[in-house]
Amino acid sequence: MYKKSIFLLSALITLTISCKKKAEEQPNNPNLTIVDENDPQISISENGAVAAAHPLATEAGVEMLEKGGNAIDAAVAAAFVLAVVEPSMSGLGGRLQAIVMTSEGKISGVDATTQAGIDYNPETAPKGQYGYPAIGVPGVVKGLTKLLSDYGTLDLETVMQPAIKHAEEGFVVLPGEALRQSMEIKKIKEFTGTSKYFINGDTTYVEGSRLVQKDLANTLKLIAKEGEKVFYEGAIAKKIVDDVQKHGGTLSMAAMAEYQARDADMVEGSYRGFGLHGLFIPSYGAITIEMLQILENFDLADVPETTWAELVYQANVKAYEDRYSQEDLEAGKKLTSKEYAKTLADAMVPFPTQQAAMNWDRPASWTENGHTTHLSVADANGNVIALTQSLGPIMGSKVATEGLGFVYAATLGGYLGDMKAGERASSHISPFIITKKGKPFLVLGAAGGSRIVTAVAQVTSRVLDQKMPLNKALAAARVHTGDTLILAETHPGTWTLDDIKQFKEDGFMVEEVDQPGRFGRVHAVMMDTLTGKWIGAADPDWEGTAESPTTLGKVQ
Repeated sequence: MYKKSIFLLSALITLTISCKKKAEEQPNNPNLTIVDENDPQISISENGAVAAAHPLATEAGVEMLEKGGNAIDAAVAAAFVLAVVEPSMSGLGGRLQAIVMTSEGKISGVDATTQAGIDYNPETAPKGQYGYPAIGVPGVVKGLTKLLSDYGTLDLETVMQPAIKHAEEGFVVLPGEALRQSMEIKKIKEFTGTSKYFINGDTTYVEGSRLVQKDLANTLKLIAKEGEKVFYEGAIAKKIVDDVQKHGGTLSMAAMAEYQARDADMVEGSYRGFGLHGLFIPSYGAITIEMLQILENFDLADVPETTWAELVYQANVKAYEDRYSQEDLEAGKKLTSKEYAKTLADAMVPFPTQQAAMNWDRPASWTENGHTTHLSVADANGNVIALTQSLGPIMGSKVATEGLGFVYAATLGGYLGDMKAGERASSHISPFIITKKGKPFLVLGAAGGSRIVTAVAQVTSRVLDQKMPLNKALAAARVHTGDTLILAETHPGTWTLDDIKQFKEDGFMVEEVDQPGRFGRVHAVMMDTLTGKWIGAADPDWEGTAESPTTLGKVQ
């Protein structure tokens, strides 16, 4: 397997200098993708493709495909590696949502989000946006092992070897990870375990330094050898519970043992003849589908870029008004119905003169820079998976248990609102599969908090409406919803001063955001229907890569 140099990637891609290329007018063919062999963020191959948020995770996925594993084996290996090399974004103490389509055409999902314990009492539980009060039951380990047992072909020890290696031997810290950890240094220093693992001297690990995680390696080895049970009922569970309870948290052995990764509830719709497939609550698949089906009522193929953005913005407003109307699957069916989308589209105002007509309350969490990671994988046989995992904010709860080596997600204590015993809090996570004539066509998802849904919808529209090649669609400028204004990304290569002027002339208020990566980071794979090859693409605002296997092995 061709190994891409991390040092080269660090030189080429940083959070502060990466920028999106302005979307160019493309031929009317979504499959027309030209690959620069020197670009680590796009790959095309009949052998499949892996697109993930860190090059080492991408390599781990490709390694599994080259061993003869399928897309799910590759995704699980990549996800375990991300838990090692992107500890600010995801980890064993976090939550996971994934959607899978097998080569036989079956679409299903896994819900492994964090939850309040079965014995959690919100009336007496401690409160806090971070720290021990925020720790709920982790879901990632059961989520990944369920994916492997239900859909994979390789054994757990095999798929976990890359993660164990990078934890034990260390890895070079990329600029983005170094930046994120440095942003949380004060909170990290509040906790003994977290300080032990992420403070190097007097500061956090800087770009180019080597982060070795021996305790995490030992934790991973134990899981690889004994399976999920050791994490939820055995030695690891006991260490988790002892530490959390010692410091005033609420986890118990009963809560850990009761936890299950569930078969997710599915939602579906269609867009321009393509099938839309997502996960219902606690994922936001229904809102993603609703937003796209609102947009389907408008011809977006040849409109000016600013008009496209204004319609996307208004569809986002309408869809998000329903974010609290996802009580059950019956409600989900309403939100994903064409008739309902048509009524919302009819209420949109192409060129508003009264901005107050779209006024709505934006939750405080929407102002945060959401931190999550997403990967997408396809194999040569047509199995595909979109997988998103998260800790919530940067470094999650900020707590790591000494001797275990991983950070817990922020879940309880008011971070995701008041929760009842056994409840799983919803999030904007939206792994997504788009089909064409019953076959997988576009597999994607995003990181970025509330920007996830809008990022997925906008990339979909860029590909299906504007016929952009996948890498161009990921690079194209995006918008998001503010209180009564358009949030527009304006770092170099995105919306221009003329675009901003046009938004204002059309009656919209605008807030410019000039930071890369603030409008969702999408990693995707897509079928080139002309050649039968898979295209993998990583978001140019991030440090991820896309890569394909050069050879395919056979499972022994």
